Amino acid sequence: MALSMEKELHISLAAERVGTLFGLPINNALITAWVVMSILILLGFLVRRRLSLVPGKLQNAFEMLIEYVLGIMEQTLGTRALALRYFPFIATIFLFILAANMLNFLPIFGTFGIHHGEEFIPLFRGVNADLNVTLALAIIAFVVIELSGIFTLGVLKYGSKFVNFTGGAMGFIVGLLELIGNLARLISFSFRLFGAIFAGEVLLMVIGTFVPYFLPVPLMAFEAFIGILQAGIFAILTMAFIKLAIEDHGVMGSAH
Repeated sequence: MALSMEKELHISLAAERVGTLFGLPINNALITAWVVMSILILLGFLVRRRLSLVPGKLQNAFEMLIEYVLGIMEQTLGTRALALRYFPFIATIFLFILAANMLNFLPIFGTFGIHHGEEFIPLFRGVNADLNVTLALAIIAFVVIELSGIFTLGVLKYGSKFVNFTGGAMGFIVGLLELIGNLARLISFSFRLFGAIFAGEVLLMVIGTFVPYFLPVPLMAFEAFIGILQAGIFAILTMAFIKLAIEDHGVMGSAH
């Protein structure tokens, strides 16, 4: 099993196993995820070291950006306290997905790999082109959303959104549909991100193989835009669902 460089077209729907660590299987998407996390941790450490009480132009720009995002979150969630509470989580989701999507444009993908007999397995794979990763992100978002509703409203009050006997048959049906909608978020979150990134990755590989000059450049710019858009959509939807989870539906119902 030797490390090699190869540039032939290689498309796989699932992440491929490249080895084991303490008996646990390691696939190429996981390796790339470690690279993404290492880059984000290193950048966070470097940014933290360069913070100053008298900010320069770059620090001012970042502070303005953070304040702008906090303002949007405050408008969505209703209070500054909630915006500050959920900002680290929402920002982490956005930055991880964004960094993973942007890393896909490096030439290491599909070039470095290992051989298992005649089969070439790339050492790196787009993180969000692996359904396991996007499903894991969806589960994390789902758990945070549901726990936010439980901790804010209480178990019984939050549960009454889904199991409602006081509104008669219609109230019960609405609650059941709400429950199904909540569970469907796992599918919509994971497949939306996976589908967009995997399809773009395959398109770039095919175009790059058969039409290697000029045409891939505008496609790469478009896929970069899609990568940014998908990171934003995932983060914004998570924030919106948190808002829906912590809202008192009883108060809303009486207002209508």
